[in-house]
Amino acid sequence: MENLQTRIGAYLPEKTAAFYRAGIRALIEENVPFLVGGAYALAVYAGIERHTKDFDIFVLPRDAQRALDALGAAGYRTEMTFPHWLGKAYGDDDFIDVIFSSGNGVAVVDDEWFEHSVEAEVLGLPLRLCPAEEIIWSKAFIDERERYDGADVAHLLRARGPELDWDRFWMRRFNDRWRVLLSHLVLFGFIYPGERDRIPRHVMLELLGRLERDLNEEPSQERVCQGTLISREQYLVDVHQWGYRDGRLAPDVRMTPNDIVHWTNAIQRGRADHP
Repeated sequence: MENLQTRIGAYLPEKTAAFYRAGIRALIEENVPFLVGGAYALAVYAGIERHTKDFDIFVLPRDAQRALDALGAAGYRTEMTFPHWLGKAYGDDDFIDVIFSSGNGVAVVDDEWFEHSVEAEVLGLPLRLCPAEEIIWSKAFIDERERYDGADVAHLLRARGPELDWDRFWMRRFNDRWRVLLSHLVLFGFIYPGERDRIPRHVMLELLGRLERDLNEEPSQERVCQGTLISREQYLVDVHQWGYRDGRLAPDVRMTPNDIVHWTNAIQRGRADHP
């Protein structure tokens, strides 16, 4: 991938840019491995520039507290906002998000994020970006009333579709949750009817084949609602009143019952943290 640079830093107030650079250097000095995601990665991969008040870094779960400690030692107030996926470091009105999973507990950062990361220049520093595949994976599940990341998914597919490692991406990342990916791929063909070939034909045929096979099988008798994996609020009625088991309690989801309570209570407190 050529010319992977982002110009977002050129538009930041100097105080904000200085805070982000200081945080980056603190992590580097403490040898905390991290990747850059969020608006900066989206600018590089899809050419979309957003000016936000946060800087997203991604770390392995085992390094999350160490990252916060390094930022704290640099003089910034820190907190482990949600112990299952997110911590924060504050610099006046700006903050650095230390992310090590997703709000739904599915897209846990692991070694493959680093193995497939991409070199880029961010804020004038040589850093590494989260892989486009993992960004799509985590964004595909964000379907809240106040935030829907489907447009980001579509823009990333348009920009990077032919270059994605599809076998690793859809077979191993989405795995049994392939319907979530298929929904975005079908919608992509509606959004960009002239660019449907950005999605490999064999991927669409395989996923549609899975759908057809499912239609020929008896539906599961399990009363589970997986809507909680795409919205932390809109399917609470299903699990609290209608007797469905919460899909976030699946064995491969990194959330405990206490995490779910904490994450749900944050809605009532009016927290604006991203899913």
